[in-house]
Amino acid sequence: MCEAVAAEYSDTTCIALPVNDTEAGYPYPPRVRFELSEKDIASYRRAADFLNINSVDIVCLQHEYGIFGGPAGSHILALLHELRMPIVTTFHTILQNPDVDQRRVLKEIAVLSDRVVVMSERGRSDLQKVFSIAPEKIDMIPHGIPDLPFVDPSFHKDLFGVEGKIVLLSFGLLSANKGIENVIAALPAILARYPNVVYMILGATHPHVLRNEGETYRLSLQLLAQEKGVEANVIFYNRFVSLEELIEFIGAADIYITPYLNVAQSTSGVLAYTLGAGKAVISTPYWYAEEMLAEERGVLVPFRDPAAMAKQVIDLLDNESRRHAMRKRAYLFGREMIWPLVARRYMESFGRAQSERRHFKSPGFLAKALDKRPSDLPPLKLDHLRHMTDETGILQHAIFTVPNYHEGYTTDDNARALMVSTLLDEVGRGEAFELASRYLAFVWYAFNPATGRFRNFMDYQRHWLEDNSGSDDSHGRTLLALGTVLGRFNTPALHSMAGWMFEQALPAIRETTSPRAWAFALIGIHEYLRRFAGDRVASQFREELAGRLLGLYERQHADGWHWYEDGLTYCNAALPHALLLSGHMMGNSKMTDAGIESLGWLADLQRADAGKGHFVPIGSNGFYQRDCARARFDQQPVEAQAMVSACLEAHRITGDKRWHNEARRAFEWFLGRNDLNLPIYDPLTGGCRDGLHADRPNENQGAESTLAFLQALLELRLAENTLQSGEI
Repeated sequence: MCEAVAAEYSDTTCIALPVNDTEAGYPYPPRVRFELSEKDIASYRRAADFLNINSVDIVCLQHEYGIFGGPAGSHILALLHELRMPIVTTFHTILQNPDVDQRRVLKEIAVLSDRVVVMSERGRSDLQKVFSIAPEKIDMIPHGIPDLPFVDPSFHKDLFGVEGKIVLLSFGLLSANKGIENVIAALPAILARYPNVVYMILGATHPHVLRNEGETYRLSLQLLAQEKGVEANVIFYNRFVSLEELIEFIGAADIYITPYLNVAQSTSGVLAYTLGAGKAVISTPYWYAEEMLAEERGVLVPFRDPAAMAKQVIDLLDNESRRHAMRKRAYLFGREMIWPLVARRYMESFGRAQSERRHFKSPGFLAKALDKRPSDLPPLKLDHLRHMTDETGILQHAIFTVPNYHEGYTTDDNARALMVSTLLDEVGRGEAFELASRYLAFVWYAFNPATGRFRNFMDYQRHWLEDNSGSDDSHGRTLLALGTVLGRFNTPALHSMAGWMFEQALPAIRETTSPRAWAFALIGIHEYLRRFAGDRVASQFREELAGRLLGLYERQHADGWHWYEDGLTYCNAALPHALLLSGHMMGNSKMTDAGIESLGWLADLQRADAGKGHFVPIGSNGFYQRDCARARFDQQPVEAQAMVSACLEAHRITGDKRWHNEARRAFEWFLGRNDLNLPIYDPLTGGCRDGLHADRPNENQGAESTLAFLQALLELRLAENTLQSGEI
């Protein structure tokens, strides 16, 4: 289909992404741009990232059970959920009696797809009846075939040394469900009347069969031919042939036979090819054959019935005029299936998908009573972010809503702004690149090559207030931002600068002593490895830093304290977030379990009314030292943001809905579900107040608080859109 669309529409670029079932992969042609690993779900997410980054306009999924990893091929959902462009899915098999996993996966694929394609009317009907897919979403496009001339079989027979012979042909990857043994069993009766018949069996043994069973099936066919005394009339071609060779084999056939054993087959490429070539076809009555060979375009015989097979072969050979009339009907029917026409039909479906996606509108924010969960998120408003940003970067503080020049800038806040810009890019906001360029330029200016560290504080006159480097935490947070740009931002123009800084700054994290710096860096390394999973250096840093965090937790946990340090301070959820993420990606269950356990402990700690009420972050006016009283105020927006991020990641990894609810609970703190029932977010400006005092909100709307709100909103929006429809 790729080749057909590319040939028919020369201004269209077509790329292919195959799924490898072996670690070594295959020698693919240049059109293949990215390879997925069947059982590695992370590779599906990387493929989605690759497609998003390369600004692909349409993704066309060819779905078949058995290709993709996970229960019933569920790994493909990880790819579809992250795509930001329209999806058109072709279903090759539509089961009448799917099991629970098969039904779930196909229905979810259909929900995530803008259009679905079937290749038969039976497929269209079953999608509606069995899977409840809306008929207006379904396009019927036939299986594509080469545009072949209507030729006499004798024209090609000399290529295979069968001149003067009557050729029966079956082709396809060989496996026991092909029913070839029934044709061999029919040969003695056929040869008794037509001794010059040969049966050509074309195709290599299916790779999965070969790996698990070897050539057992092929050997059984050879033994059967010897047993029936027809081995001289059976020719095996044990190889996978090119399209050009296949056309020659088909051309040499007088009768093509598909003796498949399974009725539940919605499509068959081999049947489509031979039908379109104008061959006389005999087939068992599987679903696709019943439809394609109707109106005397072919002959159907019962399953596993060699006698009926022999009778029909003899009948077609006895009645030449009937056979040629059948060939003509098949050939004319196949004219609608040639690849140029099929390519046009697909482009029409792609156009419908794009048109329908353009008309999708997300619902606006609906204000609800604050003691109820809002069903919709606030609209994305960037006025205050722009207001706080000048030609240098984002200013650190504000007096009410007015930027405070006296306080200047920090790399910490510009790194946060760079992360928010990347999330803006993910939701398709056009200003994301301009904003990200400005914040990235600030980070570049902050980097000190002599130390491999970032300076942090700069006054309004652009003078650095530190000689060499800033805090450990600002270094870790900047690595987080750079890794996020590299892992998620769609515009390659930013990658070179971000990549150079990430590489140069990463070694210095080893010398830091702050667990939060390690946590920030680990999250950034994870984002980076989403795209560059093969970077061994980054992977080694992840292993070392995650090991440090786990060591801290295990030492504290042994004393009955479910945390990494003797106290909780700020951005607390980043610690379990980083350990959970790293443990999951490294396959380290101890890290994953520790991350979940400590996040659960923190979630319970940060809820009012004995763990049943609203979110109550650790107050910054004293924090929470072990065996001491916990500070209730001042509550900071970064605590809510860190909790949203960590809980969304826990939900993604575990699938436990509890974590999504915890993320919503933390986010609702911004909207007024807090100790004072007062909103921290300001919908008029799009900014966020700097915190919650014991009696009132802090009315200043600085960079840190505004960026914390925007990051939490964007991450929650991305997560909930994925849960609801897979669309952004």
